[in-house]
Amino acid sequence: MSYMLPVEMESIDNESIHEFKDEILSIPEMKAQKSQPIQELGEGSFSGGLQAKGDDKMWRNVVCRSIKTVVLSNKLNMLMPFGPLAIFVHIFTGHNGWVFFLTLLGITPLAERLGYATEQLAFYTGPTVGGLLNATFGNATELIISIYALKHGMLRVVQQSLLGSILSNMLLVLGCAFFCGGLVFQDKEQVFNKATAVVNSGLLLMAVMGLLFPAVLHYTHTEVHFGKSELALSRFSSCIMLLAYAIYLFFQLKSQKNLYVPLNEEGSQNEENSDDDDETPEISKWESIIWLIIMTSWISFLSEYLVNAIKGASVAWKIPISFISVILLPIVGNAAEHASAIMFAMKDKLDISLGVAIGSSTQISMFGIPFCVVIGWIMGRPMDLNFQLFETATLFITVLVVAFLLQDGTSNYFKGLMLILCYLIVAASFFVHVDPSAADEAGT
Repeated sequence: MSYMLPVEMESIDNESIHEFKDEILSIPEMKAQKSQPIQELGEGSFSGGLQAKGDDKMWRNVVCRSIKTVVLSNKLNMLMPFGPLAIFVHIFTGHNGWVFFLTLLGITPLAERLGYATEQLAFYTGPTVGGLLNATFGNATELIISIYALKHGMLRVVQQSLLGSILSNMLLVLGCAFFCGGLVFQDKEQVFNKATAVVNSGLLLMAVMGLLFPAVLHYTHTEVHFGKSELALSRFSSCIMLLAYAIYLFFQLKSQKNLYVPLNEEGSQNEENSDDDDETPEISKWESIIWLIIMTSWISFLSEYLVNAIKGASVAWKIPISFISVILLPIVGNAAEHASAIMFAMKDKLDISLGVAIGSSTQISMFGIPFCVVIGWIMGRPMDLNFQLFETATLFITVLVVAFLLQDGTSNYFKGLMLILCYLIVAASFFVHVDPSAADEAGT
């Protein structure tokens, strides 16, 4: 029996290697590269050394092509060197203001590439698993930063950064999409499927309810057990919200997926379907998994420097921590959503833009926030859903404003401009808002 284990492990490794090679060769470019040495050498002329040399050349081509596709094909990736630069600045100068700024720039393209790798992997998994992947990795950057902040006991930074990501998606990202799409199509009114907007608005209002009751319980001093009932209610509500989000995914992907068909003219809908059929993955399944691991690890590494530099950046720039958490941190995670939403809106694919902006807000409110509460529970941190009165009121008003603007299923540049102006008001409000509890946490 002792001799069987190495043999079995060797067969498993060989199967994984052959599966990876088959995935690579399924891409047309690699098929051509593989057939070239075969034609040159002829049938039956392979020796062990020549085959090994050909395999080495193939692997080098795979690596070079993958790096070119993932890293060198996007202009936003020019910001990647700022990540290592932030580490050098931290080591040699210790200036937290510059460390925070450079880390913020360095993580931004990584967040976009993380979304790209997730989309590529979804080609191989099908719509159901692909939807789960997007739900998991769609806001991975925000969750990674939040987990590191939880680790350092910066609970208010976690709450405010997640809140800021919701506000940014609902007001700034959606507003820019409506505004740019309305400018391109001024001669007509753009339309989108109201079913998606209604369901997401309902989920967002449910999230507001989950945040509102712990805050009301706290400020009315009506807790049965002071300091404990609020936390217990938050943890119970978080589990309910996670369950509701899981049912929503099933509803969206399996039960009622016909409700989410884009609402366009028949011709444009057929054109979109034909475009979707023509889409093919640019990298293989195993390449997507490897790049997901690389991007997630690098984001996690830089997030440590980002979180540690928040207090120093607040002091160096004379900016409240609440403004950094609500306005500046969400720029990292929402850069990809911002660009994608605008691009699809300018192509008159408003349903996709709406899904990017409102869908991300729903993911954070119904999955990201309660997930952090549960993680804090596991880590022994008293993370709750009491986001304080100012933040909860801001979210409640934002959800109401967006829900009213989406109820008729149409958009134009004026609606987009209103959302952008609302975001500027929110940003100015947090610029003059000082949160003493966040400052106390950063100082400990």
